[in-house]
Amino acid sequence: MDSITIKTNAVIWRKDLYPRFEPNPAIIQQYAEAIDELPPIEVNQHYELIDGYHRWTAHKKAQREDIAVIITQTESDAHFLSLAIERNAKHGLQLSSNDKKRLARQLYSAREKTKEELRVLLSVNGETLRLWLKDIDKAQREERDQLIADMWLACYTEDEIAAAVELTQPAINKMTEEKSQLFQKFGKVMIFSEYREPEWEPPLYDVWTAARASNKVQHFGMSEASFVDNLLYMYTQPFDIVVDPFAGGGSTIDVCKHRLRRYWVSDRKPIVERNDIREWDVLSGAPPLHKRWQDVSLMYLDPPYWRQAQGEYSADAEDLANMDLETFYRTLTTFIMECAGKMRAGAHIALIIQPTQWRADDRRYPADHVIDLILRLPELRYVRRIQAPYSTQQYNAQQVDWAKENRDILTISREIIIWEVFE
Repeated sequence: MDSITIKTNAVIWRKDLYPRFEPNPAIIQQYAEAIDELPPIEVNQHYELIDGYHRWTAHKKAQREDIAVIITQTESDAHFLSLAIERNAKHGLQLSSNDKKRLARQLYSAREKTKEELRVLLSVNGETLRLWLKDIDKAQREERDQLIADMWLACYTEDEIAAAVELTQPAINKMTEEKSQLFQKFGKVMIFSEYREPEWEPPLYDVWTAARASNKVQHFGMSEASFVDNLLYMYTQPFDIVVDPFAGGGSTIDVCKHRLRRYWVSDRKPIVERNDIREWDVLSGAPPLHKRWQDVSLMYLDPPYWRQAQGEYSADAEDLANMDLETFYRTLTTFIMECAGKMRAGAHIALIIQPTQWRADDRRYPADHVIDLILRLPELRYVRRIQAPYSTQQYNAQQVDWAKENRDILTISREIIIWEVFE
């Protein structure tokens, strides 16, 4: 390999990545006295020293401004370190046991080398290597199991999970079947998953209020997390699946993860702040849960409240908020019935919405979406309606004046409609 000449002081020695920490002054002095006979040192594309610390230091001692180098491209710190160890093993000073242990742990943690590759590279026996790496193995297993649990809760398939963690599908199946072991890392898991927390207060009445928003992410038209929590309490058990195709700020995900409910949560245009929301448009039909639909115990819908959200999410004609009223109802009810047809008997569908008043064609006669949707879905068993008033004033002074002048009242409450799927 051809060498080039660079400035000696341009070479960078990264002590954190170099495999040897104890320079030998005698060798440096010997090299300095035979400086013209030394072979090139090896650096990467950033001039970071891979091999030749003593030769490089000898050039500095001899006050040589230039040094011959061979450049080798490195892809990562772990790749750099692996090359440095290989070069050192061939002609450098022997690594101490502590150096080998440190380097083995560094490369193994970065998943740059397998145990067998490390055994050969560092010339150590398998038992020694096992003892050095056993706590890393434990930490990596815990990290892997956490990923498996998170992906399983998020309703990824066993094949998708297996590919992500490099295990077989049968192995994933066995782990997810043994839920108590998979989720034991969560500590007192059944206390919060079964609503036995001392501070938890169950919903007792058909008016649900929230003094302030409990959501982690603020978003136009966002659902109140405490309402989702109430619905999970009423209609789900741990590890049931919850479907939410209007994710908004992602509050359903947050509550489901806390309560150990599985979830398939999507949005037509997921917000950039959340990378855990799937992209799915209700115009495409029921989400692709396939056989898992039989594990769905609750579908929660917080769609755009028709014209109240017009232009807020997009200018697309396919956006529910931008449709005419009849198309809005037809699109929403078609989607609901397609999903209901895949759900098991006894599962529930909850939809939260507010009558459209101020942006209605005649605001004295609001579009009462609750009544309209109940009448349009006779195939579902209507269960109840829950009042969900806003926690803050929604109207400005002009709107209040209009109400006074017309002796009318303004709508400040959403309602949650709950249906049951039956044969």
